[in-house]
Amino acid sequence: MTAVLDPAVADRITAALHSQGLFQHMGARIEEIVAGGLTMALPFRPEVAQQHGFFHGGAIGFLVDNTTTAAAGTVLRPGEAVLTAEYKLNILSAARGGTLVCRASVVKPGRMLIPVEAKVFNRQEDGGEKLVAVGLATIAVIAAERVGGQA
Repeated sequence: MTAVLDPAVADRITAALHSQGLFQHMGARIEEIVAGGLTMALPFRPEVAQQHGFFHGGAIGFLVDNTTTAAAGTVLRPGEAVLTAEYKLNILSAARGGTLVCRASVVKPGRMLIPVEAKVFNRQEDGGEKLVAVGLATIAVIAAERVGGQA
């Protein structure tokens, strides 16, 4: 049986992501939030491309960082917040056009550290997807008052 995510938690995570200047600048959007997971998308445009016309590795890293941290936020206890401690990214294939879609899932909801895995796909207009990157992140759990709030 899958745990049900409190709508207030989803709202808090959505508000936290939308309050980030980089999230807004990149043009990312949240596609799904569930207990222990989150899916985020980033449409292709010249501002997120590198010189050969592919999605920039920094755009892929941005997605992995934000999606894994937000996924970890879905399993927090009251009074806790999250910060990225580290992430490892393997780019498997170049991606051009369409939309990058990152799906992150909590591996184990620890008290101090939350490991989260991510897969990044390049979704084309016909709905087809190609795996372009995998990532593994370690998300630190901290007291919310240390960062001025939750999420």
